[in-house]
Amino acid sequence: MRNVLGLLVLLTLSASSFALGIQDLSNNDAVSGLKDALSQGATAAIGKLGVENGFLGNDKVKIPLPDALKRVESGLRLMGMQRQADELVTAMNRAAEQAVPEAKALLASSIKNMSVQDAKGILTGGDTAATDYFRRTTSDQLAQKFLPIVTKATSKVGLAEKYNQLAGQGASLGLVDAKQAKIENYVTQKTLDGLYLMIAEQEKAIRKDPVGSATGMAKKVFGLLGK
Repeated sequence: MRNVLGLLVLLTLSASSFALGIQDLSNNDAVSGLKDALSQGATAAIGKLGVENGFLGNDKVKIPLPDALKRVESGLRLMGMQRQADELVTAMNRAAEQAVPEAKALLASSIKNMSVQDAKGILTGGDTAATDYFRRTTSDQLAQKFLPIVTKATSKVGLAEKYNQLAGQGASLGLVDAKQAKIENYVTQKTLDGLYLMIAEQEKAIRKDPVGSATGMAKKVFGLLGK
């Protein structure tokens, strides 16, 4: 393990930064700092999204009407159903806000179970390498966690049921993307996309400005990596 992490450091640091103090950073510190950074990023993302208007009030992650429904949105207005369309948008985003806090335990478990190879890939990878790791290790389980919450929230809106009926028929004819055939599946995927987007933003901030964006060992490790 010491040899692998030593190689990791050599791959990520210039010779000058190595001389400036990386030799004083133990292998355990390197892994601890990385895990600390991942935990801080995930916690910050959940904190921003898992509150009222975390999705609805953030244009970066706000969940819009599915494409299949947007195509007939003007028709809905003519039919006097714009209010129902607005209610559906609100319900979808409120469902996402309720679901996101469920991610905390799974993301923490993913960090805990991170292998040395995973750590190497994250530290030597691009600006969103950690986010990519989270997506790879948690997306399926998070979808299972989110879906019941989303289903319960959206089922209270009458237009959601009508959409499912129409989109289901459209999907069987190849007119609607199968991923959008049910409103709850669409919202669940959009919730995941929003969560990973915000985690990526936190990751980029820590990599760019570890002193201002991170604390503890994460600040120490990424501060050295950035030299």
